[in-house]
Order: sequence, then structure tokens, then C-alpha cells
Amino acid sequence: PVARALPPSASALRQRLRQCAERIPEAEAVLDLLEKCPEHQKKGGFPIIVFEGLDATGKTTVTQAVKDTLNGVLLRSPPACISQWRTVFDDEPTPIKRAFYAAGNYILASEIAKASTQAPVIIDRYWHSTAAYTIATETSGKVQDLPPAQDEVYQWPEDLLKPDLVLLLTVDPDERVRRLQHRGLEKTKEEAELEANSLFRQRVEESYRRMVNPACQEVDASPSKEEVIKTVLQLIKKHCA
Repeated sequence: PVARALPPSASALRQRLRQCAERIPEAEAVLDLLEKCPEHQKKGGFPIIVFEGLDATGKTTVTQAVKDTLNGVLLRSPPACISQWRTVFDDEPTPIKRAFYAAGNYILASEIAKASTQAPVIIDRYWHSTAAYTIATETSGKVQDLPPAQDEVYQWPEDLLKPDLVLLLTVDPDERVRRLQHRGLEKTKEEAELEANSLFRQRVEESYRRMVNPACQEVDASPSKEEVIKTVLQLIKKHCA
């Protein structure tokens, strides 16, 4: 059932969005953007580095710093061209909502392909987020109840442009909550769920850790901002020389 919850390819996504396009005009707009994306995305000569992690693990700060240090391009998922429709899809049944977020990754891929011909590309969330939250939502109970480690749900889609490196930022749960309170922002639905349900949070993080091809390299983001950025830059140098 978890595998069925994740659209396995761009064509499966289009099918799902077409089913609701008459009722949701925004789905038609997402489909139009998807149609314009080349079927086989080719990356340029510059590295593509993705940052994953729960809210308040420092993604915004770190991605901005890495972008500045490497003179890179910073992109986010879902991409700016569709993010104004998030509220529309967040209120839709789960399969449609997931199709929207998965579509965002394919649309983002064509932006990544283009940008990587000119500069290093830094990405704030990509496919792993879509997959980890889907897997954690579709599974109830403890980490042991997740699909086994070698399950196909942890595989990267064959038709989606791959990054060179995926860094998973993690912080101690208490520290993360403290940072969130310090922000004082209104909680997202996702954040409310993470806070209310520690088992859900554990399932999300463990799903990230089980992703393969590419796997996530875990970075402890609890130390000072300077230390975390230093660690991250060392990993980039090592893996994307």
C-alpha cells in the first residue's frame, strides 16, 4: 500500500492529476508545466546538493550559507512557479495532494538541469521529503512497522534527475522544539503533526535514513551555525570534488 501511495513516475503523476483537472483548475496548470519539462533531464557540469530534514533543523540558514560560499543557485521544493497553489492541494484528498508535491519535484528537476550548467545547485528539499512523509503517514505505529529497509519505496524514481549529494540535517528533538518556539511562527500542519506525535517524527527520520540511490548523509545540526556549515562544506568537497 505504501508503494501505491507514491506516484512511481512522471506519467503516473500526470494520470493522477488528469483525473481531478476538471474539478481543480490548478491541476490543469500543474499539468501544463509538467508537459513542458523534457522527459530525460540531463545535469550540467556543476554539482547538485540537496538538503533534507525536519522543520527547524537549520535548512534555511545552511542552504543560504552554502549558496553564498559556492556562488551557487538556491532552489526549493515545491518550486516557486507552483508553490502559490499549495493551500489548494493541501485541502485535497491525500492522493491528489501527494501528486502535486511529487509533480513539484519533476518541475524542479528541469530548473535544476538548467541551473547546473552554470553554477553549483543547492536545493532545500527534493524527492526524499515527498517520499519520507508519505511513507511515515501511510505507516502507523513504531519505526519497526515501516516497510523493511530494502523495500522499493526507498528507491529514487528512475525518471527523475538525481542529485550528487543529499545531506540530512538532524537535531535533538528537544532542541528542535526550542528552535521552533524561538521562531514564533505559525505552525504548519506538518509541524503540528510532528510535535503531537513523536512516533510520526521517528518514522519520518528513519524513512530518510533508509533512502537509497542516492542515500542521505546525516549531519548533526545541533552545534553552532559555523560548525555545521564547516562540516557541510567538508562533505561537499569530499563528495563533489
